[in-house]
Amino acid sequence: MLRDITIGQYYNTKSSLHSLDPRCKLIGLLVMMVLIFVAHSVFEYAFVAIITIALALLSKVPAMYILKGMKPVWLIVAFTAVINIFMGGGEEVIFTWWIFTATKESVLLALSMMLRVVLLVMVSTLLTLTTSPTVLTSGLEKLLKPLEKIKFPSHEVAMMMSIALRFIPTLGEEAEKIMKAQAARGNDIESGGIMKKISGMIPLFVPLFISAFRRADELAMAMECRCYAGGCHRTSFRKLEYKKNDIVAFLLMVTACLVIVIYRMVGF
Repeated sequence: MLRDITIGQYYNTKSSLHSLDPRCKLIGLLVMMVLIFVAHSVFEYAFVAIITIALALLSKVPAMYILKGMKPVWLIVAFTAVINIFMGGGEEVIFTWWIFTATKESVLLALSMMLRVVLLVMVSTLLTLTTSPTVLTSGLEKLLKPLEKIKFPSHEVAMMMSIALRFIPTLGEEAEKIMKAQAARGNDIESGGIMKKISGMIPLFVPLFISAFRRADELAMAMECRCYAGGCHRTSFRKLEYKKNDIVAFLLMVTACLVIVIYRMVGF
């Protein structure tokens, strides 16, 4: 399952999303996150879901590749659904089991939360799949640059976030290797109940944390050997410029927001 993690990876192809300015895509991600969280009706959820599917089609990334990246998230989605079903409250009771009670309102809340998590992961994955880490770092730094007037380290923050995204699949591969090595030594974490799987995962965390800290130390040493100093008026090889496609994308973002606002005002 860990090898299926696609967030943080870049899928190299030519598409409308790949050609957009990274600043435009970051703002678009922020807009999509706001739309996902403010949605509360069937129309609004369907509208946001259609936009997400359209973005996936425009990216020209294979659908199976995107869906493969959703596999590690299903456990979080299921846990979110269970918590909301039995702790969401409500009056119209559907069924009761032991000390747990599920209501119509809690089930609807669980469905909405599940859809929000799935949509958030999909749009975040599309951002990293269509933007290389270097370009993403440059775009994030440009967006945060006005905050430098209040002594905000925009370059350092952008670099940290891009490195974190880049190392998500790397740590996934490392965890997969550790699991195979431990399975060869008789530690079976694939079979048995949930509690057995959880207890079998504990020996995985120690070597994984050690590996993560070792990689961080090696990266820091490599940056020091190359005399890296963040924020010292560094220049970029590629200059970011907004193009015609970016303007169209911004207009579509505004249109999507207006659709939600008008729908709320009309009050269907």
